[in-house]
Amino acid sequence: MSALSKALPRIEGVAIISVFVAIVLVFMVLAPNVFLGIRIYMSFLTSVPPVLVLALGLTMVIAAGEIDLSFPSVIAFSGFIFAFLFKTYELTWLAVIGALAGGALVGFVNGVLVARIGVPSIIATLATQFFWGGITTVVSGGLSYNIRAVKDEAIWHVFVGRIGLLPVQALWASALAILIWFILNRHRFGEHLLFIGDNANVARVVGINVDRERIKLFVLMGVLAAFAAVLLTLENKNFFNTQGQGFLLIALASVFIGGTSIFGGQATVVGSFFGAFIIGMIEAGLVASGIQGFWVRAVVGLVFLGAVIFHLRMERVNASGSFAKFFGRG
Repeated sequence: MSALSKALPRIEGVAIISVFVAIVLVFMVLAPNVFLGIRIYMSFLTSVPPVLVLALGLTMVIAAGEIDLSFPSVIAFSGFIFAFLFKTYELTWLAVIGALAGGALVGFVNGVLVARIGVPSIIATLATQFFWGGITTVVSGGLSYNIRAVKDEAIWHVFVGRIGLLPVQALWASALAILIWFILNRHRFGEHLLFIGDNANVARVVGINVDRERIKLFVLMGVLAAFAAVLLTLENKNFFNTQGQGFLLIALASVFIGGTSIFGGQATVVGSFFGAFIIGMIEAGLVASGIQGFWVRAVVGLVFLGAVIFHLRMERVNASGSFAKFFGRG
């Protein structure tokens, strides 16, 4: 038993996985007609992947001690590029490439502002959020694009189709989660990001090209945000210029309640993965449980706070190797 108590806290994301399982069990008791069936989980596998993709990118950004607030506008900007190219020129795969290139452009601009010019990332990306959001409104004329015909194209089936009941976008998001985990934990780029997040000056001293790695990081975040935009636009079969709104707080919350340190130098992809699903299911679970609408945000806030506190307690366990630390003893 002592060996288990020492090993369990060291499993990545064990705290948030425990919270996730506890929440599912609570909803199974409070709303058995919904949470004991498969349809609600298939719904989550449809709606959560764009948030998860964003959370994966943010996990790496925050690990490096930076922040990116521009991705809601990337969702709108890249979504417009995809919808415009598909509707106007009947492009499919080239429309996807164009959308990803648009995200890379935004990320590159962010990276140059932060790494080369020295603008703090919170200011640079807040400014570019307004800029690219405004550009999207101007070029789209504030209009939406109905692209229902995309369902007849191969790209719809490849990115957001169904394998039986399983939404394909869930497979894409899971594959990206595995890839990002390996990059962050097994690749030199991930090691550099964690080193920069811990202490950028020391990272420079040991020979890491901090500016180059930061630019690469923001380009990657831009591409991931653009991919989330493609998934969202394809699933909705529609583009509207405000489609990125509402994703900022839920993506950030997914990362932070998952256990990634806001100070940088420490991150968990597993935590962000389960954090995104907690965010995705909690409101639906509360409504299904019969909780009145005006209580939902209050309960969500308590769950977020509880998850963070639980994670911090588990960190004490991890540091000490004793579950007595979880309860504040010893």
